[in-house]
Amino acid sequence: MNVEELKELAIQILDDMKGKNITCLDVRGLTSVCDFMLVVTGTSNRHVKAMSDELVKKVKQAEEKVYSVEGQNKAEWILIDLGDVVVHVMLAASRELYDLESLWSMTEERIQE
Repeated sequence: MNVEELKELAIQILDDMKGKNITCLDVRGLTSVCDFMLVVTGTSNRHVKAMSDELVKKVKQAEEKVYSVEGQNKAEWILIDLGDVVVHVMLAASRELYDLESLWSMTEERIQE
């Protein structure tokens, strides 16, 4: 699976799980960490955790590697490292506080509201 397909798979999973305000940040050429960052809002800690768990499960089912998952204990901001795609699943308060979109504002593509 190429990076575009992996990104689209992650977006579809997050959308299926009713993630809010899914945003794709294209950071190619800006960082060597990854090509895309996805940012999505969950409505509760349980929702954030459920989206994270489902994403990890489905990516593994697609025989893709999940390099690490951070933040599952508090489930306010969970980071899932899929290699060339890094996913940030956040509560609204955490998303507003850290404002990742502003840090990478020139690369933002809003997927859905």
